[in-house]
Amino acid sequence: MAIFLRRSKFKLYLDPRKTNSAITFTLKRLIMSSCSRFEKIFDDLQTNPYFKKYANKISKLQQTNPVEFLQRIEEKERIIKKKKVISRCLKSTRNLQLSWNYSQLWKLKTIEKISAVKAYSQLASEYKYITTPIFYVNADPHIGHLYTAVLADSIARFNSMQNHIVALNTGTDEHGIKVQDAAKYCNLATNQYCNKMSKIFKKMCETFNINYTNFIRTTDPCHYDTVQYFWRLLEERNHIYKGKYSGWYCVSEEAFLSSEDLIEKVLPSGNVIKVSIESGHTVEWTEEENYKFQLSKFQNDLKYWLKDEKVVQPRTFHRILSQWIDDEIVLKDFSISRPINRVSWGIPTPNDKNQTIYVWLDALINYLTSLGYPNEKFKKFWPPTVQVIGKDILKFHGIYWPAFLIAAGLEPPRTLLCHSHWTIDHMKMSKSIGNVISPFVAAKDFTPEGLRYFLLRNSNLQKDCNYSAEVILNVLNSELADTFGNLISRCTGKMVNPMNQIPSIEIYVNNLTSEPAMKLRNNIESLGKIAQQYYESFHISYVIEAVMKTLRSANLMVEYHKPWLLRKKTDNLDIIELNSVIALALETTRISAIVLYPVVPDLSSNLLNFLNVPIHARNWCNTQPKYLNSLKSAKSKPLSSENMILFPKIKLSTKN
Repeated sequence: MAIFLRRSKFKLYLDPRKTNSAITFTLKRLIMSSCSRFEKIFDDLQTNPYFKKYANKISKLQQTNPVEFLQRIEEKERIIKKKKVISRCLKSTRNLQLSWNYSQLWKLKTIEKISAVKAYSQLASEYKYITTPIFYVNADPHIGHLYTAVLADSIARFNSMQNHIVALNTGTDEHGIKVQDAAKYCNLATNQYCNKMSKIFKKMCETFNINYTNFIRTTDPCHYDTVQYFWRLLEERNHIYKGKYSGWYCVSEEAFLSSEDLIEKVLPSGNVIKVSIESGHTVEWTEEENYKFQLSKFQNDLKYWLKDEKVVQPRTFHRILSQWIDDEIVLKDFSISRPINRVSWGIPTPNDKNQTIYVWLDALINYLTSLGYPNEKFKKFWPPTVQVIGKDILKFHGIYWPAFLIAAGLEPPRTLLCHSHWTIDHMKMSKSIGNVISPFVAAKDFTPEGLRYFLLRNSNLQKDCNYSAEVILNVLNSELADTFGNLISRCTGKMVNPMNQIPSIEIYVNNLTSEPAMKLRNNIESLGKIAQQYYESFHISYVIEAVMKTLRSANLMVEYHKPWLLRKKTDNLDIIELNSVIALALETTRISAIVLYPVVPDLSSNLLNFLNVPIHARNWCNTQPKYLNSLKSAKSKPLSSENMILFPKIKLSTKN
């Protein structure tokens, strides 16, 4: 490349005719710059693979507006440099070293760092981590446990249907005083008792088709190692100190309570005791030396985390949590260990064998253990996408848990989904009253799928929900057996559909112009989109109601056209109308089954098998009616069998 240089003001001209050999530049006194600057620019341009293609334009721009030419080059370099900065930050964020200081990172104000964090979240979105709280084994499972598990399972299945890589975690919490006492009551060694109870909770998950990825136990050796690692990390970061602790301790809740959390209760004997306002359990004054966590340091970080209202849903619980975090009494340093002579059944602190780790710190770390923490592989799924919890453990998951994570340099959960409790005939479940409902007993009366359906159908995240055998009976019979089941029977029975065929919806969809048929088409065309919005906002009961509305519309359409009468006629137009009714009704059942799959996976799978829907055609994108797809089939398809009973009607004699 030939370049002519002078110690003066200059401009470089590019001769595009010589791009195949040497490139000659001529210098003139037009703009201020430096020879080295121009040399670098044109050396870079020459190595660009598109240089030859745009050589003429570059030369023209150079001659007409040299200042603009240099400005464009410099602006381009600035953008590239900025992208490299973001890329480096993104790489660092994606790898999330354990030394990452969450509070400091989120205080950075530069656009580059904020963009990097957002970019990380987008890249990680294909991995979804859903969790239930691990269930305490001091008693058998009840329908409250089942509801939590079913809710989390439905969220996980919905995400799987969108082709996300989903991990669903559940398990059992097996340490603490209450477990020790329960084992003694059953005359079993504590480890034997835990083995027995853990199997029962695992059986509950299997009976009700909870498709968990990992079932963790806090007595697992891998969890022991993770808890001790996490403790050492908090110690290294100076978040733990030893001191004397005194306060009102509730054995049932395994927590110290403040005076504001207590009320006085007069016993029949006349003695006055203090009890927890929340649970009604008695408390005792306790003074002991143990280790404390510096919770008070994390108030600002917790407030920042709660700036996004979607972090804790529904809003009711977000407001409650925000009020707690503003309360310095709630945010005071608290004990995270217990003397081993009082709580021996637990994980010992790494450097002090006279103390065991607080059961709630131990339990919360299970969410990390399940992903293999501190192995790097855990980062694929971290932070948790949705953590399903009951309102009674909101403080532990909404204050302690994010504070522990921030202290360890980890990102807190993206969403805590908090639900209310179940009452039994409008009374609180209680062992003393004897109204605790076993999910295994209820399943014998209402089937596992029926119980899943009812719990999600009649749930309300913000308010306590009522469990009533009579209501369950009415809901299952009227909706699954009648509304859904009868629609299938009307279109597949021998009298109406003797050939067991599914007429092509693509061929027959436009033949029905009645108002009920047009209304049904509108319903099935919007059902997938509406249901997706409800799933994403965790309103599962609204999903079910949208499906039932569509199915009721389909039954009205069938009632209007009366296919049982059309089958008796021989006119060609009547046969076309008959096939059109069957096609539209069965297309409705196909879409409804896919939408309800996260709620009742077995029931939906049985129906989709009956309709000969391939496994690969059961994703969320398949909730769109077939006649709206570009690929259309002109052939009718056979049903897999002659008889299909979606949900047998439950007789009154089986009612509790």
